Amino acid sequence: MSERTLDGGLDQARRSSLRYLNLFRLILAGLFLAAGREMNLGGAAPNAFVAVSAAYLGAVLLLGFPDAVRRIGFNRIVNLQGIIDIVALAAMMWASGGYRSGMPVLMMAVLAGSGLVSRERTVLFHAALATVLVLSDNVWRSLSGGTPGDFFQVGMACMGFFVIAIVARLLARRAQANESLAASRAAELANQQAINERIIRDMQDGVIVLGADGYVRHANPRASELLGVALAEGTALAEAEPGLAACLLDGTCGSSGLRRLGRTGRSVRCRAMGAGGEGGDTVIYLTDYDEIQRQIQQLKLAALGRLTASMAHEIRNPLSAVSQAAELLEEEKRGDMQARLIRIINDNARRIENMVRDVLALGRRDEVMPDAIALREFTVALVEESCLGKDEERQVYRVEIAPSLTFAADRSHLHQILANLLVNARRYCSGSPGAVHVYAEEPEPGAVALHVADDGPGIAESDRAKIFEPFFTSHPKGTGLGLYIARELAEANGAVLDLAASNTGAHFVLAGRSKP
Repeated sequence: MSERTLDGGLDQARRSSLRYLNLFRLILAGLFLAAGREMNLGGAAPNAFVAVSAAYLGAVLLLGFPDAVRRIGFNRIVNLQGIIDIVALAAMMWASGGYRSGMPVLMMAVLAGSGLVSRERTVLFHAALATVLVLSDNVWRSLSGGTPGDFFQVGMACMGFFVIAIVARLLARRAQANESLAASRAAELANQQAINERIIRDMQDGVIVLGADGYVRHANPRASELLGVALAEGTALAEAEPGLAACLLDGTCGSSGLRRLGRTGRSVRCRAMGAGGEGGDTVIYLTDYDEIQRQIQQLKLAALGRLTASMAHEIRNPLSAVSQAAELLEEEKRGDMQARLIRIINDNARRIENMVRDVLALGRRDEVMPDAIALREFTVALVEESCLGKDEERQVYRVEIAPSLTFAADRSHLHQILANLLVNARRYCSGSPGAVHVYAEEPEPGAVALHVADDGPGIAESDRAKIFEPFFTSHPKGTGLGLYIARELAEANGAVLDLAASNTGAHFVLAGRSKP
């Protein structure tokens, strides 16, 4: 703690003590003036006692205003008030018959008060002044017929002046130093608390402090963002987010892996631990696992990009040679074996071509030219393209999209996303009429959600978390890049592609904006 801080705390404490000391002086002066005779004071010189009491009251009123402190200065006015106190009490002691009037006791009280507001040398000066005046009065009275024994009592009183002045000043100094230290510690604590709040507010993880009664005591903005609900102080967690409250009650929070919580449906890893206080508070940490997955995917993509940049061009060279050889073999028409070889060559050539096309699509992720695409017209055209004009194939698809709905995306990107979803749905559906259901809805103004659902066997629970990973596929002729690239292209257009819960078949949802 700096010297300037300590001095500032002492000055403030001294000024506060001076106000109470001035109030004591005002009461004492008024009591002397109003009831001095009733207290058997001023018997030796009544008129002088009344005059001194009136003058003392006037001095207290004159020097007790804050304006006097501002004009004269704090240390000067404290010194002046102490001198006036000692001189006035000494004069009243003389007018009341000497030290037996009890005035030395009041001098001790005044010296104790002076020790709270004065500096060390000033207090000692006041004690010395009181000693001189009391001794002078006693000497004058002894010369006028007093007894020598009076000097012993007076001497003891004068020693008490110095003892009380020194002790009062030391205690006041310690009390003021402790007060200043406490104020400094409070300021440091408030500053540290502000820093901690700033750190918690800017954390990437959500933080919730939950009371023992189940009400939120504190939550940073990240927690509200992850859960999609406002977590103001005093909010009941069971009402704001029942899923999180349930896992806290059954003790599975932090022990059962990931959870999809809140209105956003994000994958969140939660950890709960006691705050360590007496109130039984619980601190809950929420980590956005979707964000971690995106970062991991970006790292994978960076490594994959270096590989595929050269792989795509290297594959296309032999691919063109294979295709050309297949065409030559087809022209010769030399038997069933050659036809079988031609079919194998063509199948593998198409498979390699699809892989190359998917890999190259990764490089076009950032080439986004969004447009408000008429969703029904676009989807119907894509279905017609995949059906190749066959009526029985067209009946497999059931499209229910309002003509007014639009989807904000790059046209080529949306074509690739939707084509991939339709191919997968057609591959696994039953093939009956309406087996692939394509419909759209508007959950809120400005938003649109496109659904592609089929009536096939669905996706195994163990595979649901891996279907968007690159090179993961359950089809023998699949590349494992279709859904991964579809999600990447969706995110590049500000949309979200996810797998929705479904009792039968697979159900994909592409959610985005209606206008760019």
